[in-house]
Order: sequence, then structure tokens, then C-alpha cells
Amino acid sequence: MRGRGVPVDLVIYLPSLEGGGAERAMLDLAQGLSSHGVRVELVLARAEGAYLEQVPEGLPVVDLGAARVLASLPALVRHLRQRKPEVVFSTLSHANIVALWAQKLARVPTRVVVRQANTSGVGKGRRVSLKGALYRALLRRSYRRAHAVVAVSEGVASDLARLVGIPRERIQVMHNPVVTPELLSMSEAPLDHPWFAVEEPPVVLGVGRLTAQKDFPTLLQAFARVRAQRQARLVLLGKGEDEGALRALAVELGVEEDVDMPGFVANPFSFMRRAAVFVLSSRWEGLPNALIQALALGTPVVATDCPSGPREILEGGRWGRLVPVGDVGEMAQAILAAIDEPPASPEVRAQATERFGLEAVVEEYMKVLGLR
Repeated sequence: MRGRGVPVDLVIYLPSLEGGGAERAMLDLAQGLSSHGVRVELVLARAEGAYLEQVPEGLPVVDLGAARVLASLPALVRHLRQRKPEVVFSTLSHANIVALWAQKLARVPTRVVVRQANTSGVGKGRRVSLKGALYRALLRRSYRRAHAVVAVSEGVASDLARLVGIPRERIQVMHNPVVTPELLSMSEAPLDHPWFAVEEPPVVLGVGRLTAQKDFPTLLQAFARVRAQRQARLVLLGKGEDEGALRALAVELGVEEDVDMPGFVANPFSFMRRAAVFVLSSRWEGLPNALIQALALGTPVVATDCPSGPREILEGGRWGRLVPVGDVGEMAQAILAAIDEPPASPEVRAQATERFGLEAVVEEYMKVLGLR
């Protein structure tokens, strides 16, 4: 545990530092806020995860040592009473609930700002279980107590307003600060992967957790159609419970020799910069960081027009190809069209940096968090 003796302006509370987009965005934001003189402390329900090694130097980390997020509530209450930060900022719905109740139980004047990073999935043809209904009721009761509510995209904001009954105008849209100076430098790092050598076939890249949300089966099937027409390879970066099923599907489709799944990698940007095309195949999203990062690195992109984020990022298809969710044929055709394109124009890279750059987003967060 570090940083106990220093006054705190802002506590950023997270379940852990597992390798997801929300965690990466919060680390980037913590670094940006610290560079503006904000005294930031990172508080984790449990200090574990792939991003622990990437915590910025000098950023205090507090491990609450809880087995689950809910179990961290008593420790977080004690921590808030002791530290009395000006603001607690949390992300991910279950962590947001804990942060809001911790502030109430601690009886401190700390403001709580919660960030919604994804759409709920409610209203997408899924039946809501009793457990889901109870959780939704808890969200409604908890989120109304927040001093400010942030959503990462317009689509997430609208979904959240419907889900928890908060007036849409109360929810502020704040993009993820994912285009950072480190992004470019990391993308230029050497890549020790034989498929990216000169004269090798073009590589299609997917990045994300191997879960149902990312819908990599559709990408695998689309790739099989691409492979039937030309030489190409597919690399999927990430880990998750669907790995076995995806490997089996690659065998079933007869493309296993041209598919590589190396798991989670600390630096996906060196892959992004060298890929022929980046594909986001998700069924739903909040504001997909990897899609923004691929644009900023000049890689041609194909994305599903899922709720929400890709249409907003690509401005209706201006900066990359949008295809229907789950449409294997359309995705295959879009990949074939994009695979031989040259790197994106400087205009594409510049607009990604302008809209999603660290400095611009940090300035906006300073206002929302009440630290300016």
C-alpha cells in the first residue's frame, strides 16, 4: 500500500486492473490528471490484473484486499473516513454502486462521480431475470445519489437514462482519453511475430476479451470467406472464456493454420500499426478504445454498427466501414475491400487525436470532477 501520508484530491476506485478498456482509460486519465497537479490515489478492491505493471510511476495504489467488489465496501468506507478526498471517481456499474454506498456510510462530504462505460444489454431482445431486475432497481436507487454521472458516448448516455430513470440532461458525455503520447511510441516498438514480417500475407486483427460481447465467431466466419478468396491471416489478441470454442470453430472452418490467438498482450499497438485491417465485431459496446486507437495509428478499420460507439467514432462511416451486427457476408466483403487499402490519411489520424486525445479529455474531466 502506497501514498497514505499525502492529502488526496481524487480517489479513482476500480475493482482491479484486469486488461479491459475501462481500466486502461482510467489509468490514462489518472496520469493526465496527475500531470495537471491533481493529487490522485488509485484504490482497488483487489490489486491484481495485467495493467498493474503499467501504473504510472508515482501514482499511489491502495489495495483493499477484497475477494469481490461488494466485499470491499467496509474497507472503502474506512478509507474514505481516513483520507476524506474531495472526489471519488469510479467506473463499471458494480463498482459505482459500492462507491456511492461507501460515501453515504462514511458520512464524508466527498463528491462521487460515476462513469458508465458500456450499454446495459437491456432492450436487445434479452429477457430480464429476477436477479437482473433487482440489480436494475439497485442501479436506479444508487445512481440518483451521484453528484455527477458520466457516459462514454451518446449511445451509452441514452441507454443509461432509460435504464435508471435519470434525466438525459443530467448525464454528461465524456470520451475516453485513449490517444496518448505512449500510444505512438508503443506502436513503434519491435514486434516479434513472424506473420508481420515483410512479404508475408496481410493480417486481419481483432482485439478484446474472448467473450460473447465481442462476437469473434462472426469475425472467424467472415475471415474464412476472405481466406477462400485470397491469402490472409487473422490474429485475435485477448483472453476469455470463449477461447476453446473459438479454437474449435477455426478448426471446423479449416482456417486454424491461419489463425493465431496469443492471449493478452501488454502492447497491442505494435500489432495495430502493422495490421492490414482492424476489425471490431462486437454485438454491443460503450465506446470501443481499440477502434479509436487503430484509427489514430492509421490502420484501415471495419466495425459493426452496434450500440453504441462505432457509428459515433466513425461519424456514420466517414472514417471507416460499418457493417450490420452478426452479418458474416457483409463483414467479409468489407474486410476484402479494406485489406489492400493504404494506411489512413493524416486527416483520419488527426481527427482521432483531436477528439480522443489525452489533453483535451483531461481538461473536460477537470471541470466535471470539480477540480478546476
